[in-house]
Amino acid sequence: MDVDGVFSGGGVKAIAFIGALQVAETQGITFKRSAGTSAGAIIASLVSAGYHSEDIKRLIHQVDLKEFLDPRRLSIPFPFMKWLTLYWKLGLYKGKKLENWIEEVLAEKGVKTFADVPEGSLKIIASDITNGRMIVLPDDLERYGLLPERFKISKAVRMSASIPYFFDPIKIYDHMGKKNYIVDGGVLSNFPIWLFQDEKNNSKRPILGFQLRPSQFNQEPNRISNAISLFHGLFDTMMDAHDNHHISEAHSTDIVFIPVKQISMINFDLSEKLIDELTEVGKENTEKFLRNWRYRPHGIYTTFKPKKSSTL
Repeated sequence: MDVDGVFSGGGVKAIAFIGALQVAETQGITFKRSAGTSAGAIIASLVSAGYHSEDIKRLIHQVDLKEFLDPRRLSIPFPFMKWLTLYWKLGLYKGKKLENWIEEVLAEKGVKTFADVPEGSLKIIASDITNGRMIVLPDDLERYGLLPERFKISKAVRMSASIPYFFDPIKIYDHMGKKNYIVDGGVLSNFPIWLFQDEKNNSKRPILGFQLRPSQFNQEPNRISNAISLFHGLFDTMMDAHDNHHISEAHSTDIVFIPVKQISMINFDLSEKLIDELTEVGKENTEKFLRNWRYRPHGIYTTFKPKKSSTL
């Protein structure tokens, strides 16, 4: 069955999507279009390039995630200089190694720019904090005087994954020479399931979303007790408020909720065991979801019939 897939942001927690993809592939589900934010944009780009779950799992096991943390060399080795650098450069890590890795793995499939994937098959969310607006890539590139067919997908993914203060923001210059700062798409839309829906919430084909959080209808409230918890509460609200507006209780039936609580989204020091455990969490939640999934082609409720297997 052909579907459009949407993958939420969530940092390294997005490894759970590998298990979700394994189950989807086993059940004969193929992604005609894919969209994502931040880490979800990485998964969406790999799926769009033709990677399957086992391929992505192999890539993750082969790379040392800590290599993506590429700090600058400081001329003065004082801890204070680290924060002074953050003040001027706006990020602790350059993010260039992450971008290079994405470019390399996409190149293995013959994919470099948006011209190398079917038109409209890949959508990536980023946030333009200079102009205070959400941007959809490649759709909005022309407003900056950039040609989508020449724009690297790896650069678009890097823009979407620029976690504020963690990775450097990406600077792009428009046709007037104006500098614009682009950061993580999760700032404005961490789960862009609305991308494949029209104004009446109808879609061309079934949409299957993968969200690295509990459903908003059974999610525990944030506990605010100090300045740190206040910041986390603000950030969580900021990431989810826009998307929750588009997710009614009926539409949530098309979303696989994969709650991953114990791992920080910026913990790049994951063991192989923990990577496998994350994959298994995604697998288990997707198996459970597909047993009762009902999708609505052209407004008619239809029950998805999973293929017979030992796990379903």
